[in-house]
Amino acid sequence: MSYSIGQVAKLMNISTFTLRYYDNSGLFPFIKRNESGKRIFEESDLEFLGVIYCLKQTGMTIPQIKEFIEMTHRGSDSFEDRYNMFVSRREAIDEQIQKLLTYRECIDFKCDYYSKAIKANSEEELIENQDKFPLYKIIELNQKEDQK
Repeated sequence: MSYSIGQVAKLMNISTFTLRYYDNSGLFPFIKRNESGKRIFEESDLEFLGVIYCLKQTGMTIPQIKEFIEMTHRGSDSFEDRYNMFVSRREAIDEQIQKLLTYRECIDFKCDYYSKAIKANSEEELIENQDKFPLYKIIELNQKEDQK
């Protein structure tokens, strides 16, 4: 089955502007065009677009994604490079997840704090008796970033 750029945009919840930008950036070297020059996406193109979308959502830049696409053109000679790229991306995502979990813990702390404040209609008792905001966790995250 073939898809127009508008159909792909709707299906993937990506603007047609973004899809054109990706194509103009060299991320769609495989996209065919009809006789009037309009892009035609095949099923296999959508799968590849899914990978591109995933990589973009995890923080990869257009040049990095383009490098991946260039690797695919080298065939089996680039399997190890592609594998290493995805391992590196997974490690970066794991770091992001750990940061977000720490931030979530801080948000949970404040939710708990204000939930109790609402019930007591006061912060006075909470300030005296509640644990302190887990600032040390934020400091640890920042120190790990500085060590990189």
